[in-house]
Amino acid sequence: MTETTIHVSGEPGYDVVIGSGVLARLGATLPAAARKVLVVHPPTLAAQAEELRATLMGDREVILAEVPDAEAGKRIEVAAFCWQIMGKSDFTRTDAVVGFGGGAVTDLAGFVAATWLRGVPVVQVPTTVLGMVDASVGGKTGVNTAEGKNLVGAFWAPHAVLADLDLLRTLSRNEAVAGFAEVVKAGFIRYPEILDIVRADPEKAVDPTTAEFRRCIELAIRMKADVVGEDFREAGLREILNYGHTLAHAIEHAERYGWRHGAAVSVGMMYAAELSRLAGRLSDEAVDLHREVLTLLGLPTQYRAGAWPGLLATMQRDKKSRGGMLRFIVLDDIARPTVLQAPDESLLFAAYQEIAEDPRNAIRATGVKLG
Repeated sequence: MTETTIHVSGEPGYDVVIGSGVLARLGATLPAAARKVLVVHPPTLAAQAEELRATLMGDREVILAEVPDAEAGKRIEVAAFCWQIMGKSDFTRTDAVVGFGGGAVTDLAGFVAATWLRGVPVVQVPTTVLGMVDASVGGKTGVNTAEGKNLVGAFWAPHAVLADLDLLRTLSRNEAVAGFAEVVKAGFIRYPEILDIVRADPEKAVDPTTAEFRRCIELAIRMKADVVGEDFREAGLREILNYGHTLAHAIEHAERYGWRHGAAVSVGMMYAAELSRLAGRLSDEAVDLHREVLTLLGLPTQYRAGAWPGLLATMQRDKKSRGGMLRFIVLDDIARPTVLQAPDESLLFAAYQEIAEDPRNAIRATGVKLG
């Protein structure tokens, strides 16, 4: 299978290489001056990390840093653990970090690289759908705090991203679907072809062995590469990537990060669509398309009816709010995102009622495990 290279422009620019077996390029991709490499990985990839270490050894010293999986690893204490390893190993500014894992691991690895000696190179090797299309591309890094998600972080572009599709072949359908919410987001805000592929055959769309899946992944990565290449520090255009994320981050906080990010984003996009409609921007048909596509994938579209006050309070603390005013990415139409600033709280509440579960039937009908 041929490789696809998508260049992310900017200073510095970098390449995202997509294909089967591209992990084998890691040694050649690392900066030539890097004599020491820290591989950050979760416990579930310990054996693969050892294999990776063996292939990278030679005239390099390769050190493994095993960190908690998922959001449990995105804590300042875990970053400090990585800094301690780098300090004891005398890492210099020409040495490098590799993020080998899902989106939370690549977020952490990027943050560690951005902050050690004010910045060392990082090569991201995402091993999940979410990591490939979102977390590893774009240069946003960060950790969570008790007050919210990603409130501490830095913009730090990777040296390169290797998106090896073979690493996804062992994912369960549940894992693939959870990550696919970010792929579908790209369909709603830029490439409707993704939505057409899901509607035609949702099973093929989420099967890592199919051409349909690869097409969706490439479109999602291309969308993000185009956006962050034009607006690296989220001064304007890049804000559209937050579609569905304002409520999603509040849900994750309410669930103490027990929900999968993709499940929360799915509900968040459904909310943003309803908000767009009530604001007079989006048609009923476009809102119905959201519900259809997300339901076909088995993603959730509702959340607890009584949770609104707490969710609103969390959103008001979110880093996407400015001067105490909430900002939502909404749609004027499919693939036409825009900003809705400081909407009236009555409008926000009304939109939430459209996605609130009926308390008489609060068992969520979804094919995706939320935790």
